[in-house]
Amino acid sequence: MRLEATALAALGVAFDHILSSPLVRARQTADIVAAGGSASTPVAIPVTDCDALAFDGTPGDVREVLARYPDATSIALVGHEPNIGELASALTGCRWPLRFKKGAVCRIDMTGNHHGPPGELRWFLTPRMLRIIGRSATVGETAPAPTVASSDLRR
Repeated sequence: MRLEATALAALGVAFDHILSSPLVRARQTADIVAAGGSASTPVAIPVTDCDALAFDGTPGDVREVLARYPDATSIALVGHEPNIGELASALTGCRWPLRFKKGAVCRIDMTGNHHGPPGELRWFLTPRMLRIIGRSATVGETAPAPTVASSDLRR
């Protein structure tokens, strides 16, 4: 996950806040992302445990939590399959859940409030893609510039 978080940082992906399932592995992942992949960097992005992202949470529960952050422009959500795929589907209006392998990241742009029209899936990066970018970033190569603003789930 450190390579994947390094890749996100190299691509300029930044978050105002990170909401994480309270389960241990999800919280560890959120902390790594908050630190930009560095084991020694103090966590600068606020990470909050969010019960709605645990296994019994629903997309509606997550939307209610997101509504508590009206000023945030970029919020990362760290959760578990199949819930996170179902959430991404609900937020984008897709008919079928998106499949997330461990460490996959997508960006969904939301307009207005979280109960409004569906968001737009802007990109989806697999763990393998992120590890390749992360390795390039750690050896000093320049990663390609993102073509869109960065976020996991953007409002």
